Amino acid sequence: MAAPRDRRPAVLAVVAAVAGAVAALVLGLLTFGVQATVHPHDLPLAVAVADDAPPQLKGVAGQLAATPSDEVEWHLTTPEGARAELGDDKVYGVLELAAGKATVVLSGAVNPSGTQVAQQVLGGVVQGLGLKAEVVTLNPASTAGRAAPLAASALLWIAGLVAGMLAAVLVERPGRGSRLLGALTASVLGVGVVVGLLRLWDSSLPLDAGTLGFLLLVAAAFALVQAGLLRLLGVRAMAVLGPLYLMAPAVAGQVPELLDPTYRALLWSWTPFRFSTETLRDLFQGGTANTTALLVFGGMALVGLVVVLLPGQEAEPHPADGVVDVGVHQADRLPGAEHQHTA
Repeated sequence: MAAPRDRRPAVLAVVAAVAGAVAALVLGLLTFGVQATVHPHDLPLAVAVADDAPPQLKGVAGQLAATPSDEVEWHLTTPEGARAELGDDKVYGVLELAAGKATVVLSGAVNPSGTQVAQQVLGGVVQGLGLKAEVVTLNPASTAGRAAPLAASALLWIAGLVAGMLAAVLVERPGRGSRLLGALTASVLGVGVVVGLLRLWDSSLPLDAGTLGFLLLVAAAFALVQAGLLRLLGVRAMAVLGPLYLMAPAVAGQVPELLDPTYRALLWSWTPFRFSTETLRDLFQGGTANTTALLVFGGMALVGLVVVLLPGQEAEPHPADGVVDVGVHQADRLPGAEHQHTA
């Protein structure tokens, strides 16, 4: 019969294998599962005809808008109204019908994943009508401009995460002041790195005071929340903070109408990365930060600050720092100790 000491390595090996399988399941659900289930669900698109268009053309547009579909939600309106909806992010693309021609109108200020699907759907509709389509892009964005909002959000999270993790490992018991200083320093340096990269990728991106201020707010919110969790949980907080980062490109990079309803409700609805990504996309197009995003990141920064500064017990730094207190009476019972006390 195997002794308890002989069974322990086997038990730990099984536990480690189970933990690996659970990690694979969680990461698969949060990342690859999102991509694997992408499919349009009530994707808002507009079909537009002028008020003075021929009745036959209005009939085609009305029939298209009335066609039942689980994938597309059509908005029947005028060209002016459709472009206004596109500018307000209420639709991802517009099909303008005129005598003998069709125009697909897109916008560089809209989430690129939504724009791509909208162009595919509208192109198929035009082909089905037997027309040739001209594609017009409003507020065109460069490749870097389309990638920059999500990239900036993810990089700000990484800057604070690495800084907080290293501080938790290298500093045995960091005080409240050092945690706060580290979070604020990581925020400023992270914004500096992001701004430098944006200038390198596309120098035409507007980086005015409003954009820089929002970047700093996002960086501070991320770093303070991370510092707060690291204070409460120590390096064990990485089990929460790491997967949160993995959701950034998988979830925040998609529009909700392309996500499976489960992912939309459980992940996309609350992930902070989507608020920063959408707001930065608007700011890069000359817009302003929306109130919801400001409230989200202001609230995150406030909660993180309170947790960092709140008096209380610090989490244990990490197991390697633990010291086992062995008294004299215990040492006397160690193997061979009795021989050292013989005269």
